[in-house]
Amino acid sequence: MSKRFIEHDPLTGISTYSDYNELEDSLTIYQEQDVTPYLEHNKKLQNDPEYTKKGIKGDMWHYASIPNIIIEKWMNEGFNIFDKNNEKALWKRLNSPEWKYLKTTEKVHL
Repeated sequence: MSKRFIEHDPLTGISTYSDYNELEDSLTIYQEQDVTPYLEHNKKLQNDPEYTKKGIKGDMWHYASIPNIIIEKWMNEGFNIFDKNNEKALWKRLNSPEWKYLKTTEKVHL
């Protein structure tokens, strides 16, 4: 196997790689993204109750910030966050212990 760099998108922070497996004669293309800045920013906003309060009062509640790589992962798993029919499932997912770090608030939307 030989991991090879293809490109890096400075806007999204996503790097694309290829991996060729000679034994199976197969090529895999995959992407990586450092989500640390997203998570640190989300945590900062979670710890600021005034941020949530202002958003709710202003009729524009910033509930979560989801990195592109996570959106792609969910889409590849068959979960389309942009489909309005998945709205309740998205709230449930964001409120789950596994994904709560994507939220920008401690409050829960159902």
